[in-house]
Amino acid sequence: MAPEDSQSEMVVEDEAKTVSDTRPVRLFREIWKEFTFGVGAWGTLRPLFTALLAAVPFLFLGQHVNRRHQKAIDWSLLQIPLALTIVLWFGLWLYSIFDAWREATQLISQSSD
Repeated sequence: MAPEDSQSEMVVEDEAKTVSDTRPVRLFREIWKEFTFGVGAWGTLRPLFTALLAAVPFLFLGQHVNRRHQKAIDWSLLQIPLALTIVLWFGLWLYSIFDAWREATQLISQSSD
């Protein structure tokens, strides 16, 4: 009977060891999900990245990153007459930064669903 008792104790120790080993991994995984909102590091940084690219004047790169190529081409053509009035062109440029950020945020929310 003594050998059976030592085996059962050993199994209990192994189970306790596996539970305690996985807890830090689970904790790190949950912290990472909360930090990245469940969409990963790129999903968290994509809106900021596209807004920074959209800040480059005349090119509308933020729209290209979001794969909205037609919108970027349309805005590039629209800026030609708006360049004659600096105020309207500046408004289009600021709106393109906002729109690139908003589109990236919507893409991330759709991909996480």
